[in-house]
Amino acid sequence: MEIVIANKSHRMYAVIICETIAAAAEVRGTGIAKRKPEYVISKMENGNAVIALEGTQFAGFCYIEKWGHGKFVANSGLIVHPDFRGKGLAKKIKAKIFEHSRTKFSTAKVFSITTGLAVMKMNSQLGYTPVTFSELTDDQSFWDGCQTCKNYDVLQRTSQSMCLCTGMLFDPISTEKKEDKKIKATVFKRLKRLKEAIYLKKEKK
Repeated sequence: MEIVIANKSHRMYAVIICETIAAAAEVRGTGIAKRKPEYVISKMENGNAVIALEGTQFAGFCYIEKWGHGKFVANSGLIVHPDFRGKGLAKKIKAKIFEHSRTKFSTAKVFSITTGLAVMKMNSQLGYTPVTFSELTDDQSFWDGCQTCKNYDVLQRTSQSMCLCTGMLFDPISTEKKEDKKIKATVFKRLKRLKEAIYLKKEKK
């Protein structure tokens, strides 16, 4: 199995990707925004997608969307072909697109809206935290993309404040601050132990 950054050579898979997304939406009966092949191809050509292939057979896909002038990015359209489900492929694709997003858009907040418990679990493992919709992008074009979802009327009735989806966010700045605090705490503990060891050594003398 190969999971790579998609490019224009993968355009031949756009139709099956869209068909797989649409079929999954019907089976789950939950909110999955449909996409057209032209849209998927644009993501491939811009280097904003990853694709999983078993030889030449399509196995999975996910793409990046930019919002709010690059302040936010979303990893959307995560899908695994039925022939490859139940093998942990979705988790690998999710990790790959997240890594690619962090590399290509290092200062952007990465967010997700999903109804899937499996996706929520994967997001949590990557460092996302649940947030209200007000903490996500206010770029109207993002929310307009939900119009193909069967639950769009819920979003409209709540003035885009909530829906059946759960909002999740990875903030690189707050994450870096947490890491800095962990490092400082570790250094402090080591210095404390060192001082205690030196003190005990002097006491023995």
